[in-house]
Amino acid sequence: MPEPLDAALTEVRALLLDPALTRAVAAGRRRGERPSVVRAELRPVTLKAGLRLQIATSDGVRPYTRNVAPGAEAGAAVDALLAEPFGNWHVETADTTLQLRVTKSGEAQVHRAAASRPAPEPGGHDRAKDYLLDPGDPIFAEIGGSAAKRRQVDAFLRALAATLPDDLAGPLRVVDLGCGNAYLTFAAYRYLIRRGLDVTLVGVDVREDQRRRNTELAERLGWADRVSFVAGTIAKAVVEPAPDLVLALHACDTATDEALARAVRWNARWVLAAPCCHHDVAAQLRARTTPGPYELLTRQGILRERFADVLTDALRAGLLRLHGYRADVVEFVDSRHTPRNLLIRARHTGHTPTADQRAEYRELVDQWAVTPRLETLLSGSPT
Repeated sequence: MPEPLDAALTEVRALLLDPALTRAVAAGRRRGERPSVVRAELRPVTLKAGLRLQIATSDGVRPYTRNVAPGAEAGAAVDALLAEPFGNWHVETADTTLQLRVTKSGEAQVHRAAASRPAPEPGGHDRAKDYLLDPGDPIFAEIGGSAAKRRQVDAFLRALAATLPDDLAGPLRVVDLGCGNAYLTFAAYRYLIRRGLDVTLVGVDVREDQRRRNTELAERLGWADRVSFVAGTIAKAVVEPAPDLVLALHACDTATDEALARAVRWNARWVLAAPCCHHDVAAQLRARTTPGPYELLTRQGILRERFADVLTDALRAGLLRLHGYRADVVEFVDSRHTPRNLLIRARHTGHTPTADQRAEYRELVDQWAVTPRLETLLSGSPT
């Protein structure tokens, strides 16, 4: 049941100043209000000068960290943060976990739980999984925090981290094509700003109701000035200026090809695409005579469908190479969680393809007598 906000914040204050505090995060914003920072994280640290309360804040562009002494200094700093109109507080101590969410009516919804220790790993080590985005981050209160979703978010963020250079600096423009309910979109933004990057992100989805929902969520998180959404098709949605990083996660069938084609035309520096279903090449294989001696690959329906998946993504990677990208196809989440677990990860190099690379691609296409949709979409683009 909702509780008075003042009483809930008093409880939060006591936990923030409790010597047993392990970590706390404030984020989001209340209806009609905006905090001076988009996020604050508090944790105890031990320095040469002794125990301090570390407070890390971000204005959405760059982080700021300070260490305050216990007592009056920490109390004043905590009071200043509690006066900010944050929409969510997540506080962990050695004994308690408290999640506070401010409702639209200005009341507090509070969930309290006893702190639980993670199960020991084999070998006796008592250590929680090291997630790139902490499972206790308030963002999961908005996008959903099931164990399966956290695993997928972490797997995707690890692929993203492996794609971007460690020394990346400066503004980063991101577009997520076919973003759906955008939980990976928001997770990507959270991760990137935590790296200290200046990020603007646009999500594209064909459904207007998804655009409205995602826009409202961006507003609740306090990110509406940096994260926006447009309704439109992957092929035609207006996105300006051109992005540096293109995401296309589980776009169905040839929608992945449309996303890859737009990335190439934008000369995007990086592309992460997780294909979903593959129907186009599979249909072409069914309609053609299989070249010898490969009849056994396509005689059984299930084998033909799986081979079509492999052929489709191999041709996509080959085409990206012909357009100046280095493309890798990797597994980004364990197949136990989803069978659609491949990720095309591409980086623009600008290298001109060799004659052997062109011939290798053309021989494969001609032998199987297929016309990849991506090739058709890029037919007018220079290689």
